[in-house]
Amino acid sequence: MVQPSIDDRDVAVAGLAGQAAMVARGDLSSVELTRAALARIDVAQGALGAFRIVLADAALRDAADADRRRAGGERLPLLGVPVAVKDDTDVAGETTAYGAGGDWPRAARDAEVVRRLRAAGAVIVGKTTTSEFGQWPTGDSVASGITRNPWDLSRTPGGSSAGSAAAVAAGLVAAALGSDGAGSVRIPAAWTGLVGLKPERGRISSWPDPDPFNGITCIGPLARSVGDLALLLDAVAGNHPGDRARPAPPPATYAALAEEPPGRLRVAVSFAVPPLVDAQVDPEIRAAVLRLAGVLEGLGHGVFEADPDYGLVGLGFLPRATAGSADWAARSGGAPLERATLVDVRVGRALHKWPLRVARALEGGERRRIGRIFERADVVLTPTTAQHPLPVGALEGLGWWRSGKVASRACPFCWVWNTLGWPAMSIPAGRSERGWPMGAQLLGRPGDEPTLLRVAAQLEAIERWGDEWPPYRPAERARQ
Repeated sequence: MVQPSIDDRDVAVAGLAGQAAMVARGDLSSVELTRAALARIDVAQGALGAFRIVLADAALRDAADADRRRAGGERLPLLGVPVAVKDDTDVAGETTAYGAGGDWPRAARDAEVVRRLRAAGAVIVGKTTTSEFGQWPTGDSVASGITRNPWDLSRTPGGSSAGSAAAVAAGLVAAALGSDGAGSVRIPAAWTGLVGLKPERGRISSWPDPDPFNGITCIGPLARSVGDLALLLDAVAGNHPGDRARPAPPPATYAALAEEPPGRLRVAVSFAVPPLVDAQVDPEIRAAVLRLAGVLEGLGHGVFEADPDYGLVGLGFLPRATAGSADWAARSGGAPLERATLVDVRVGRALHKWPLRVARALEGGERRRIGRIFERADVVLTPTTAQHPLPVGALEGLGWWRSGKVASRACPFCWVWNTLGWPAMSIPAGRSERGWPMGAQLLGRPGDEPTLLRVAAQLEAIERWGDEWPPYRPAERARQ
């Protein structure tokens, strides 16, 4: 096992900004910080299964280079700080297996988002686990095994950005990137007590995928605090010339915008389940969201009940999602896939022509209809999930249709904003009687990540989410 050279109990809880400041001041070196992170990962991997690939040697080389650059006077926002990326993101020289088994080609170059991380000085310590092709709200896959929740090892951390969420929640790294095609950043954020952002479509480059999953999937940050999330977002936001969606940049850094007071906002609280989904909100989760609504009202915001007009928005989602799976399968070179994934791929191939074109054409009308809620509200508050974290293995052997039923009943609230391409954020909403984290979702109008960050930061100052840590603490075990 890689042995840490420092007592990293305080370092592990310092967060992304805190660790960056420590390295910048010379309180500790990037090599020390990275060794400590690798030690925590090593200790936790057997229990959590958060990483598919640990890039220990490369990370230590990059950390040593960061120390040389700092000694030479270079200053970058994340210089020398360890972070992780999801296993659907290209890292040069490594395979991108999308949670699947088999022999996948090694990436010739970094994805644009990884290039931006490196340009900000970050050290990539590994690629985190996901359900196969990111289909399900878990981290379970035949190839990578089971990813567990540090709050309760018998439960999933959520998915499909399961490994990234488990790694951040347990303090293996201070922040990580995931991807979100139907809630895959927000669901694990809710179930592990983190903040997770699905930004505006195109806010973070998806290159070399110019339009992943036909516009429903984007890359998003996971962190323990709003400030850390905004810092990571600043580091990776921006576009490659080949990206299909290229929204206008913000007027200032997200870190600065998150610190501004939000002013008095109109907040619509909604528990309406989108159409074509049979789901009931757990009473504890409903109460947690209503409690946060009360906090917002106490802060002076205008809070009222109102539902977006979802219509039949789900009709356009399936062709876009399954056609995306078919695209990924074409890259596999015949790699073996799980039974449910094979069905998803076959459906996607069947819907790849005119149904997909119709689905994309529906988006404009869906945006106009659902967007009318913003004539009355500035932010919509919903649960992030309808149920508490699923048991590990909950989808094992169920097949495509039954897995979809279980997943949609547990997680009905996120996917609509993927269809629209608008920003959405999950924030902690407290814990259940059994100690499981619960999440609330902030839904924003096009391009309005700043308002979501400001509201989240205002709540964080009262709720103090970052003070709570899960029972499983690898930082303590790494010292033994």
